[in-house]
Amino acid sequence: MAGPGTGTIYMTAKIFIDTNILVYALDQYDPEKQHKSRTILRQVAQGPGGVISTQVMQEFYVTATKKLEVDALIVKDILHSFSHFEVVLILPEIIDRAIDCQVLNKISFWDALIVSAAQSARCGKIWTEDLNPGQIFQGVKVENPLIL
Repeated sequence: MAGPGTGTIYMTAKIFIDTNILVYALDQYDPEKQHKSRTILRQVAQGPGGVISTQVMQEFYVTATKKLEVDALIVKDILHSFSHFEVVLILPEIIDRAIDCQVLNKISFWDALIVSAAQSARCGKIWTEDLNPGQIFQGVKVENPLIL
């Protein structure tokens, strides 16, 4: 059931994948999460349902090059491999909805921007570690696939 300000719950197979799930696929410092992330990303890649945003791509690049110290050109190649995902462009309308989501739900702007991008793509789920599993924002349910 949707809570106040969440709107319609989208019952689609589309899954919005947050940056942390993509980063863990590269993270050699946490082999368990790396294995789980790679497994779930392979599953999503086999279907039509994976969605990311330009924000996720930017965050992935910065995190992979700065935190994981992966060579920039390797990360650029990995970003090209994300072409099988649907990519949401962060437009002014999405930013506007993110601000509303942030204010209504008292979450960070960056998390609200993820929620609004997922909602704009009509995703049924967001896979992330940054929000509480089971919460529903703007009709999109939060799941942490690393603990499922």
